[in-house]
Amino acid sequence: MNIVIIEDELLTAEDLVDIISQIGHDIHISAVLHSVKDAIRYFNEASPVDLIFSDIQLGDGISFEIFRETRIKAPIIFCTAYDEYALDAIKSNGIEYVLKPFAVGSIIKAIDKYYQLKRHFVPAEIDYGKLIQSITAAAKPEKEAGSILVYYKDKILPIGFDEIALFYIEGEFVRLHCFNGRSYIVNQALDELEQLAKGDFFRVNRQYLVNRRAVIDANHYQPRKYVVNLSIPYKEFLVVSKNRTAAFLQWLTRK
Repeated sequence: MNIVIIEDELLTAEDLVDIISQIGHDIHISAVLHSVKDAIRYFNEASPVDLIFSDIQLGDGISFEIFRETRIKAPIIFCTAYDEYALDAIKSNGIEYVLKPFAVGSIIKAIDKYYQLKRHFVPAEIDYGKLIQSITAAAKPEKEAGSILVYYKDKILPIGFDEIALFYIEGEFVRLHCFNGRSYIVNQALDELEQLAKGDFFRVNRQYLVNRRAVIDANHYQPRKYVVNLSIPYKEFLVVSKNRTAAFLQWLTRK
């Protein structure tokens, strides 16, 4: 994927380049442009790009002028310290609106949204090799869950499912909490993690997905509700939803 960055603050542009470069090996920064004038010249002469990260207020004008003066079809992720331009951003191919200062999680979420839209609107080619592999693998015993990747500062870390006590939703993000007490942002939805973790984890409610190894026992909380007692220190009580109690008790007794 080829990305162009439009940002007039040099340090901010460098930070954004660093964050994007860490996210995936298939991502290439085609250009970093610092003004409306330079951007118009670039897009009128250069080959098409896949995605644009653009500040709104540039030194010589507003970036919306660029998109009115050129025939850009690429989606745009707008980056700004202000939110009063949200409507204009949507009208200018905007798919996401990221506020400064940048957080790694917000940039990951924005790029993931691009991939989701791309998968939805552009039919993917069938990989027959993977299709055959998945069919033949169906007859083989299931392997234990592996690892997922998390972003921490300037690193990408693999975290094994056996290291994770629970996943939980906090605000707009999904996080994981390890047995060693460390916590990281995860770039996957809780529903997807539930599928990846298979039977080793249980979705006690909409907010929490807990590892069987982290559960000591459960106490009655209200009629048809249970509080889960964990083997690790944790700030919140995990309450099993009424509609999940039967499945939870069955899961708790499994070896």
